[in-house]
Amino acid sequence: MTSATVATGMELEYDTFGDPADPTLLLVMGLGAQMTLWDDKFCTMLANTGRHVIRFDNRDCGLSTKFDGVTVDATAVFTALLTGQVDALASMVPYKLSDMAADAVGLLDHLGIARAHIAGASMGGMIVQTMAIEHPDRVLSLASIMSMTGEREYGQAEPEAMAVLMRPPPTDRAAYIASSVDAEVIMSKKYRNHDEIRARAAASYDRSFCPEGTARQMAAIVASGPRTDGLRALDVPTVVIHGLDDALINPTGGRRTAELIPRRSARGGGGHGSRPAGAVV
Repeated sequence: MTSATVATGMELEYDTFGDPADPTLLLVMGLGAQMTLWDDKFCTMLANTGRHVIRFDNRDCGLSTKFDGVTVDATAVFTALLTGQVDALASMVPYKLSDMAADAVGLLDHLGIARAHIAGASMGGMIVQTMAIEHPDRVLSLASIMSMTGEREYGQAEPEAMAVLMRPPPTDRAAYIASSVDAEVIMSKKYRNHDEIRARAAASYDRSFCPEGTARQMAAIVASGPRTDGLRALDVPTVVIHGLDDALINPTGGRRTAELIPRRSARGGGGHGSRPAGAVV
């Protein structure tokens, strides 16, 4: 693992797998999730298919630049959204998804990569959608995984999943690890494993514990608004993957994403912690 200061001014921690001469696959992780959630074995498996795989920590997460001391009033952000005060949102957040997408493009620039296949999970799906919309010349193909379009009518979380997402995590290491199994409500019903969940939580806590960054990332999602028009205009090979049992981002988020993207570009498949091959589009 190493770091790079990119054009946006962010220092991004990143890792690579495979031969740099192979086509690049850039993996973008979700809300508050470090790049290590893209498991080493998974990245190696992808690299063995002839891909140069890159994973990185988004800003405000992991070992990348954090906006320490920048406070976001989440209640005010949601209120502004719900009351239609769109112009006010920009002044309430330190960055938006467009800035996070520009970070990823900046990392490609740093590595001398002109174009890449891009895949993002959850918030990462929103980031790669934004990359494809705003930087189409840098994208070979797009995979939007268990994500959504930013429209409030689609992809909303089940109440129990939202409760877990919004609950402040314990700051004590042991309590944090013990509480990690509460997140099983958003994980696969068939494949979840409590020992693995706890082990991942321990590794995540030890590497970087930054719940404030997660709150700022959440605010960025809310303040960025819908990508409806941009998705309708996409002209890039796209796959939309979403699990039918997803409680955090309802499958309507994936269906709507595929619905908006022109059919010459999009197709569907299965995948938040749900059935790994359940087609939704």
